[in-house]
Amino acid sequence: MKIAIIGGVAGGASAATRARRINESAEIVIYEKGPYVSYANCGLPYYIGGIIARSDDLLLETPESLWDRFRIRVETETEVTGVHLASGLLAVSHRGESRREVFDRLILSPGSTPIIPNLPGIDRDDVFSLRTVPDAIRMHDYLDGGQVKHATVVGAGFIGLEMAEVLRSRGITVALIDQRAHVLPQVDPDIAQFMEEKLTSLEIQIMLNNTLSGITGAIGQPVVELSSGRSIHTDMVVIGLGVRPSLTLAREMGLAIGPTGALAVNDHMQTSQANVWAAGDAVEKRDLITGEPRWWPLAGTANKEGRVAGTNAAGGDARLVGSLGTGIVRVHPYVIGVTGLTETRARKEGIAHQVVHTIRGHHASYYPGAHEVLIKLLFDPNSGRLLGAQAAGQEGVDKRIDVIATAIHAQMTVDDLADLDLAYAPSIGAAKDPVVITGMSAGNHRSELVEGVSSRELTDWMKAPERLFLLDVRDEKEIEETGRLPGACHIPLNDIRLRVTEIPPESRVVVYCRTGHRSYLAARILRQLGRQKVYNLDGGLTVWNLCNPPSVVNL
Repeated sequence: MKIAIIGGVAGGASAATRARRINESAEIVIYEKGPYVSYANCGLPYYIGGIIARSDDLLLETPESLWDRFRIRVETETEVTGVHLASGLLAVSHRGESRREVFDRLILSPGSTPIIPNLPGIDRDDVFSLRTVPDAIRMHDYLDGGQVKHATVVGAGFIGLEMAEVLRSRGITVALIDQRAHVLPQVDPDIAQFMEEKLTSLEIQIMLNNTLSGITGAIGQPVVELSSGRSIHTDMVVIGLGVRPSLTLAREMGLAIGPTGALAVNDHMQTSQANVWAAGDAVEKRDLITGEPRWWPLAGTANKEGRVAGTNAAGGDARLVGSLGTGIVRVHPYVIGVTGLTETRARKEGIAHQVVHTIRGHHASYYPGAHEVLIKLLFDPNSGRLLGAQAAGQEGVDKRIDVIATAIHAQMTVDDLADLDLAYAPSIGAAKDPVVITGMSAGNHRSELVEGVSSRELTDWMKAPERLFLLDVRDEKEIEETGRLPGACHIPLNDIRLRVTEIPPESRVVVYCRTGHRSYLAARILRQLGRQKVYNLDGGLTVWNLCNPPSVVNL
């Protein structure tokens, strides 16, 4: 049996090695049109930034290593230009020479291609995209020329932010452009706002609601023209607008394309043709939350898909139940992670959900160096099932997102989350880990110990005719330093019981503090003292300021 694999990197290489572990007697061949069969494309920015010293360090496998250990034949710089399924033949081109190759079973791993807009000046020598090792080498060499003091990055998703980070690490001034109203479309606007504020503090200029119109000027001195009419004089341009599935060959073969625009597969990674499997960025995923098709071009998912495709093509039986789209990005020292459903998508698709925000230290507060982790959790208001989460901070974000991703995969509830037994040492974690606290907070809402109000809802309430009483329960010093919401009354938490008569008994009362913890305590006191319409501002002023940056007034 001959297994032909079209494309290497994460999907193709993992499929090939897994197929060999399942079937020692099969002939396995990878056809890769580029010069490298398996490399760490997620590590490319860090080679450009000098963190990874040599481009060879990015190579995970070579044709020689795959042959020596696995007896997998690799043909690089070899493009499969056609597939005849009925006769089991491939049309193959290597450096201008064409030939035919036979196969019994086929695995497609063509990956994705960068989105490059068709605009004037986009093909200049001082304009770059980053997808392959040659792309990285070209950009690295250009930067090493020593003439780059300013760079413009077009696109503020994961790729764009990573490029902004590594360019800043080289001492280069960066302008970041995106057509959207926020950076990081993978997360909700409040979490994106967290990163936007940090980017400004890192001296990365953000220009949102702007699209690229074209690039003019002399080579080496490009001028970026924007839809707003502004021009940016820069030294290089990096296009980081994301990627799209590479489907040319799949379409020519007549394979089914799914509703996301990626290649449709079942949970065995089998395409619409029985002897053809597929893996990687070209392939549609199954959303573990909704069961619906989704498309996430992520390396971790590609590796798992390759493993399943390789198993089945080699005669085994494996399934991939789905994915959560778990992702993370760093712009040093700040990190944002996401897994599962976002509030934006839940609202758009009409999925019932409830949201809580928590802000806690990544390790014990009494141990020096604790950094706050902001967690946003989505759960089903009826069953309590976990639906999604986002986290932001400097330390410990990855741990919390991974724990919640695991819990979502296991179909756990918020109460299960609160019961998790997580590692604790003062320098590493907290006795009540931020994940556990988030589960407890969500459980409080489900058991109606507290009724929350989101920043969006409070904005509407402030405009409504119903009488509203805003209660700030922070300390006096905090009020002096940061001000309070317009019209809010200030009663410190410790004085609530003594001054409860100052709170109108018939008014809708919204209690807030900096993070939502002290105001929760105040809300519990007021509810037990007979005040019925009491609401806790979810996430406190921390989240309010992310949703409404100019709304706090200084006194």
